[in-house]
Parts: sequence; structure tokens; C-alpha cells
Amino acid sequence: MDVLLLGASGQIGRRIANELLDRGHAVTGVSRSGEVDVEGDEFEAVAGDATDPDEVADLANGHDAVGSALGPPADEDPEVFVPMTEAVLDGLRRSDVDRLVWTGGAGGLNVGPDRKLIDDDEFPDDLVPLAQAHIDALDRIREADDLEWSYLAPPMVIEPGERTGEYRTAVGDLVVDDDGDSHVSMEDFAVAFVDELEDADAVHTQLGVGY
Repeated sequence: MDVLLLGASGQIGRRIANELLDRGHAVTGVSRSGEVDVEGDEFEAVAGDATDPDEVADLANGHDAVGSALGPPADEDPEVFVPMTEAVLDGLRRSDVDRLVWTGGAGGLNVGPDRKLIDDDEFPDDLVPLAQAHIDALDRIREADDLEWSYLAPPMVIEPGERTGEYRTAVGDLVVDDDGDSHVSMEDFAVAFVDELEDADAVHTQLGVGY
């Protein structure tokens, strides 16, 4: 596949790019600066503005799929992520690509009947605005029935670690292990992300990922 990867310069984006390259795919990595710390003969780093639908369309054209590891800029209100999401969706509609795999947030995953992680008493208050922005963005994505989207959300803890190639998924639910812990390495999240890009087993689906 020839994949356009938005947000390629971030910690998760770089790992997704490397996972794609290791599997023989070609990757165009997009960041605001055009600088991405990824190397490979089949990798090209480009500058791009994910808030501009026309630019997203131009970048996407000619690719087989679009992956997103986007998030709101750290120095801005997290709610800017919602119009950014809308711009990406609009851009894809103006392009010749309809396959999209999206990296989301854990806050919108279910932890019980009619209860999301963001509603948990132990969910950090300082992360609520960011989690709500991801939930609002997912609402926009859910409305995009004309696109072949898949949404992968991490567990409570995602951090650099080992690539084991092992993970579990749950439709709409937070993934926890036998000890009640919810975690995954960024490397194995990238494995799950690329598996979904390749297999398209969860189209129009929100998946929680974890061990």
C-alpha cells in the first residue's frame, strides 16, 4: 500500500510509519514542519496543514489509504481538534481516497453499561478537555458513512516499550488485562493500527486496543 500518514512526527505516528515500512508499504509522512524522524527508502516527509481540506485532498490523492495519528497542538485549546477532524474528513471527500484509520483517545471507551472512561471518578481532571475533544471528534467521524473509517483507541496507559506483536481489541470498550491494568506499548499499538489498515476488519467501528 501507499499510505498518507497525518501526524507522522509524533511518538505514535513515527512508530506507525516504521511499522508500515517494515511491512513493505510506502509512506508519505505529514507534519506541520515537514520534518519527521523516520528513515527508509519508501518514506517521504512532507509539510502539510491538516486544518485545510483542500490541502488534505491534494496530499491524499494517489494514495491507497490515509492514517491519522493527529492530536490537538499542545499549545492550543484541545477543542481545535474537532474542526481539524472535520477538515480531514472533508479533504478525503474531495480526494480519490476513502479509506481512513484514525488514532483516537481512551476517554470515550466504555468501562461499564452507559459509562465511559471519562466519567470515572479517577479519570484525571486535567485530561478531561483533551478526552472530550477526542470524543467530539469521534462523533464527527461516526457521521462519515461515505468513508471507510476505522477508529483505534489506546488503553489508559500507552508508552514507549517493546514490540511483541501481541494485543487484544474490544469493540467500543476499554481493554484491561487479568490484573485489571489497561496498558499497551506504542510499538504494539502501531502493530494493531497497521493490521487494521491492511485487513479492514473493523470498518465503521471504534476499537479499544490493549493487552
